[in-house]
Amino acid sequence: MQIVIVRGAGDIASGIIHRLFKSGFKVIALEIEKPLSIRRTVSFSEAIYDGETTVEGVKAVFADNVKTALSILEDGNVPVIIDEEGLSISQIKPMAVVDAILAKKNLGTNRNQAPITIGVGPGFCAGEDVDYVIETKRGHYLGKVIYKGSAIPNTGIPGLINGYGEERVIKSPCDGLIRHERNIGDLVKEDDIICYVGDLKVKSPIKGVIRGLIRENLFVTKSMKIADIDPRGEIDYVYTISDKARAVAGGVLEAILNGLSKGGYYGY
Repeated sequence: MQIVIVRGAGDIASGIIHRLFKSGFKVIALEIEKPLSIRRTVSFSEAIYDGETTVEGVKAVFADNVKTALSILEDGNVPVIIDEEGLSISQIKPMAVVDAILAKKNLGTNRNQAPITIGVGPGFCAGEDVDYVIETKRGHYLGKVIYKGSAIPNTGIPGLINGYGEERVIKSPCDGLIRHERNIGDLVKEDDIICYVGDLKVKSPIKGVIRGLIRENLFVTKSMKIADIDPRGEIDYVYTISDKARAVAGGVLEAILNGLSKGGYYGY
């Protein structure tokens, strides 16, 4: 069985997993013990907490070991394993490894892990630590496959949606446990209370729909991203894979097919 391992299962990684799954690949996701996904309605990482989750018709199921993960694959689903260090990669021996952690740096993915290795976003160099890099910066080059070199460095400035960039991203005002006042999918106005961190109120900076909100009762740190308001106000967008995730996923699929054609792995 030829397998693709995707490190990470947040919204961008889940867009990649979904595209690969729909293209006929067997995919296993690796996550941390307590995922911090914001767009939880479209993140396979939620399987870690809930046992299973479904994104646009594709079901992910938590697996506590590799044997269980392989069984979940045989059932036609996506297994999600807690494996922050990627230790299971050598055991599974995948055809390809995709690092979609989006840490803005390489946390250990290297070309010795699989015949095809892909780094998503900044922090990787195609031709050195991985075979391919996928551009994640919104704009003209989003989703581009980089065959030599690196992605555009992280600017720390969110891409614009309906003219809003930094305004649509909500960050924690302090360290503490998060408690929800509103839910993902709720329409809010400017200054509506979204949640509390400790005893501090966190208000919506703009009018829109809550597209993302970090899981309740998690401990968050000051300035950590905890929510995302979509100024377009389209409820359907909350529950579907984003244009950015689809573009990046298309780049990953191109890179894998390119690697397959060069390495003679057709027939997976």
